[in-house]
Amino acid sequence: MNSPGERLGVFVESMEIPNPPWLQQMEQEALAERVPVIRPRTQGLIKFFLELCRPMRILEVGTGTGFSALLMDAFSPEGAGIVTIEKDPARAEAARAGFAARGAGERIVLLEGDAAEILPSLEGPFDLVFMDAAKGQYIRFLPEVLRLLPEGGLLISDNILREEEILSSRYAVRRRDRTIHKRMRAYLRELTGRADLQTLLLESGDGTAVTVKKKDDRQ
Repeated sequence: MNSPGERLGVFVESMEIPNPPWLQQMEQEALAERVPVIRPRTQGLIKFFLELCRPMRILEVGTGTGFSALLMDAFSPEGAGIVTIEKDPARAEAARAGFAARGAGERIVLLEGDAAEILPSLEGPFDLVFMDAAKGQYIRFLPEVLRLLPEGGLLISDNILREEEILSSRYAVRRRDRTIHKRMRAYLRELTGRADLQTLLLESGDGTAVTVKKKDDRQ
């Protein structure tokens, strides 16, 4: 029997706005092939903020196979554009094919390469940034991401809890994962400790940080 927490999660997910059938099928196929996609609660969170903020320029750091970009494309305002960055050639190829199949190739621009090298070349502003790349690199990407965000812009960072491993002491984490653990904690301290940012940490999915770049009301 499922735990009360699991049953609650299933109930909450059942109340979410459903994805289009083609996107549901894409998710099912990805899960069957053990390809990671953003979790249902995170999908719901993204759809909520797309409706609330109505972003016209969206940046995604970490395309994967393109599921999240297509989700954002499906629920974004008409005329919105997405730039997404992917380092892995195989995933980038799969994402391009998916974008073309849905007729989204003109709305979604995929940049293949290391985000650390690509981000400095981009010109902002981007109204919303979705961070879903290698978790140990979030802190490395943050300065350029914040440069690209305008005041009032939104940053959504996925998988911040790392299956709750972030709660453990670094000495309780496997040695090979200690660098990622240290960098993710540094990232969260930066998001929550800076005076120019307002961040809400959520437990949904594998943990999500929602950050707003504050407006300077003194001007």
